[in-house]
Amino acid sequence: MPPAKKRKTGKSVSRLAPRKEASPKPEEPQPIADDKINEEPPPPTEASSSVPAPTPTEPEIVPEPEPAISIVDASAKTQERMARFRALQARAKTSSDQNLKEATRESRRLQADPSQLTALTRKHAIASHKLLKADIEDSGGDFERKRAWDWTVDESERWDKRMRKKEGHRDDTAFRDYGHESEKAYKRQLRGMGAPDLDKYTRDKMLAIEKAAAAGTLEIVETEDGEMIAVDKDGTFFSTADSTTFAQHKPDKAAIDRLVANLHKAEEVALKKRKDRMAANGDDADVTYINEKNKQFNQKLARFYNKYTAEIRESFERGTMI
Repeated sequence: MPPAKKRKTGKSVSRLAPRKEASPKPEEPQPIADDKINEEPPPPTEASSSVPAPTPTEPEIVPEPEPAISIVDASAKTQERMARFRALQARAKTSSDQNLKEATRESRRLQADPSQLTALTRKHAIASHKLLKADIEDSGGDFERKRAWDWTVDESERWDKRMRKKEGHRDDTAFRDYGHESEKAYKRQLRGMGAPDLDKYTRDKMLAIEKAAAAGTLEIVETEDGEMIAVDKDGTFFSTADSTTFAQHKPDKAAIDRLVANLHKAEEVALKKRKDRMAANGDDADVTYINEKNKQFNQKLARFYNKYTAEIRESFERGTMI
């Protein structure tokens, strides 16, 4: 079969068409002769005969799609998450507000002076007391009787006793003599000892009675009323003015430790008072006087002129004064 002829276009068409870049021409199909069409395909070669035939493949197992979550379950989960989120938001807001309040209260507490607050509270209480007393007296009433209505008899008596004790203590603060000072220290130590151990006292007493009864120096006699009485035969059990048995008493370790602690505490208090007294009198500083009168004069000068001569004295101490 002869090849197809190409269609020729006119020169006018080629002039009007835009010029394009030269592109490689596609290969034209070659005509096949009739005698080649009728030829049988060539026999398979050795290479082609050695290739094994393709084996049939097993069909792929396609997994079944999972059932989709229903719209109702999705909306329920969304609502649950939103509820938890709102609860967390409310909790965070509550914590933030509480922290802000605590921080504000702490800041105000640090800014305020406790001594000034105590003084203001005391002044307010005194002013209220005076105002109430003036109002009652202006109306013709008895202020003490009116105020006593708010308290019972026992409370009023305890309060009066406390006021008398307070006034007496205020009068005893001044130094009178060393015997009075020793008595105050003794009472203070008694208050620090606490309540007596009655159980231990009872045990020790019964142990001493049993020991004396076993030794034969003490006789237990029962009266008609059934009361037990201890009779001292030779006068060695019960203490008298001539008894020396108190020297045989041996305190326990706790009592000894308490006594040592009290002695150390008293020594520390005495040293602290001495140090404060020396600091007030200027005895702990450098000696800049020759006698007591000169010391007093130097202290008077220091009170009036130390604030003006502080820089000069510091320069002298550093050695930088020219």
